[in-house]
Amino acid sequence: MSSFLFTRRSFLTTAGMTGMTLAQGPVGLSLPAQANGLAPTRTMRGGSNNYRPNAPLVDRLGSGFWVTGTVRRAGDGAPLSGVRIQIWAATILGGEREPRNHGSVLTAADGSFRLETEQIVPNFGQPHAHLAYDDGAFETVFLRPVMPSARDTSVNADFVLAPA
Repeated sequence: MSSFLFTRRSFLTTAGMTGMTLAQGPVGLSLPAQANGLAPTRTMRGGSNNYRPNAPLVDRLGSGFWVTGTVRRAGDGAPLSGVRIQIWAATILGGEREPRNHGSVLTAADGSFRLETEQIVPNFGQPHAHLAYDDGAFETVFLRPVMPSARDTSVNADFVLAPA
């Protein structure tokens, strides 16, 4: 019986989609494609682990490893200036809970940010950083980019933020 319902449902879905396409006629085929704009970044699973709200603004958290990225607005992709991005990771100083491994930076006029830290080390078998946007103007986003190798000396993470 479920096979019959599935076949019937598939037929009705296909017929409905075909009917909508035919109803558009040649006009639907001659219109240029339009982009929907830049889609917002989705929060990554595990991105908020060991998060501490309101990490202090810092110039650096160490030396030898760079966390970089950009922040843009969803839709038009405009760079966002003065946006606070929080960054934390397990480094040679200690784990992700170590206060010396937590800090925030502000984006530049072109939406870019960068923070120098101590070397990131694997945590639970993966070398990774955590980054967050959690101020009120846009939806909160947590990222957890994983590096290909524990010997890497940089990681990049880009945010596309949707209005809150």
